[in-house]
Amino acid sequence: MIQAAENRLFFTLNGDRISLKNVSPSMTLLQYLQQSRRTGTKEGCGDGDCGACTVAIVSRDPAGNPTYQAVNSCLIPLGAIAGREIVTVEGIANGKLHPVQAAMVETGGSQCGYCTPGFIMSMFADYYTGKVDDYTVEGNLCRCTGYVPIRRAAQLVTGAEPSDHFSERLKQAELDLTSVTYSNQEQQFHRPSQLSEALELLQQHPEAILVAGATDLGLEMSHHRQTFPILISLEGVAELRQIEHTSDRVTIGAAVPLHTIETNLHGVFPNLDEMLHWFAAKQVRNRATIGGNIGTASPIGDLPPVLLSLDAEVTIANPNETRTIPLIDFFKGYRQTDLNPGEIIISVTISKTITEGAVKRLSQSYKIGKRGTDDISIVAAAFVIDLDANHNIVHARLGYGGVAATPVRAIAVENALIGQPWTIETIQQVKPLLREAFTPLTDLRGSADYRKRLVANLFEKFFAEMEGES
Repeated sequence: MIQAAENRLFFTLNGDRISLKNVSPSMTLLQYLQQSRRTGTKEGCGDGDCGACTVAIVSRDPAGNPTYQAVNSCLIPLGAIAGREIVTVEGIANGKLHPVQAAMVETGGSQCGYCTPGFIMSMFADYYTGKVDDYTVEGNLCRCTGYVPIRRAAQLVTGAEPSDHFSERLKQAELDLTSVTYSNQEQQFHRPSQLSEALELLQQHPEAILVAGATDLGLEMSHHRQTFPILISLEGVAELRQIEHTSDRVTIGAAVPLHTIETNLHGVFPNLDEMLHWFAAKQVRNRATIGGNIGTASPIGDLPPVLLSLDAEVTIANPNETRTIPLIDFFKGYRQTDLNPGEIIISVTISKTITEGAVKRLSQSYKIGKRGTDDISIVAAAFVIDLDANHNIVHARLGYGGVAATPVRAIAVENALIGQPWTIETIQQVKPLLREAFTPLTDLRGSADYRKRLVANLFEKFFAEMEGES
């Protein structure tokens, strides 16, 4: 299927084939919907927090099967939906209310109605999986109706076995993201399908911005109406969307969505499971990728502390070679990485083996924010401790975010822990060291002193929880 010509962008919207010319590929899908008078999809926050702009996109579930996925239309650049099939709230009632709409009416789940289309579309997407629950609407906020009637509506439709127009569309869905080249007079959007093609494009356009899920870059498009002369999307590159799981390690492709990681690797790395749960709303996890989360080099990124605690390695490619480096060497400064011009993050590899001589591994992660899943962390922390048969520490990794210019490990404290017994006395001895390990900033989310206390207290919390489970 042709997904874009040089100056035309094609996609399917509510069953209609759309052909656009001379539009900005940096325009968000939400902006297009509103400008084309499809105003059922609302704008609340514009940064993926409230869920009012939720639409459904035909995609693959973590097992690779066709599914509807709820996504935030405020964060998706228009170029990224080339060849995709989108369903909005205007498109789900075919002569009568869709079952999820009918359930919301029956339970009184709508009051002012502004947030209702987003709730409806999140429930619509999961309706075709057979499981509609609190997890379905975790990324949707309601400020007037309250959640009890909405939860009742979800209970009414969960477990359904749909046989309708939309379930038939899933059976016919074309899911392979073929190559796209789209341009207007001022901007270009490329979506290669092979790594070699992506590397060649980056050589031709070294000034290009790489994008995958666009959940970070989408903020610039949504809030600041920023446009980008050249975007290269990596979400269609087959080599970057694989997870290789062996007996001793896991290699995660850079363009694998976080929801896929959350599902397919559940139970493998406990501290990764915990952080993914609090990472963001489901709509964001359906789009955000592991490569994007580390590639932005944000000091408050949620995954880097976990990956640092697990001694993750990053594989990077350019047209001439592929190289692998420890993640701790990847972050060079504030928003600076070890990536050279023309290079792309290929994958992240995590070892499953524990330290020689260890008999037990303890691990957990923590995210402290003003809200739960839907907020930037004040401090994020992830810990890994390996113990020998005598309950002495033989391996220690303490990863933190929000306390320095980059995600960072408390290496001096790690070294001080080696050989020490895993006791509350040891924890109390290193807490003063942890409080002085970093020099965080004071900002609107928290003071430097507060962050210093969190650095130490979270490690003590980790000890208390691990001892409580033993």
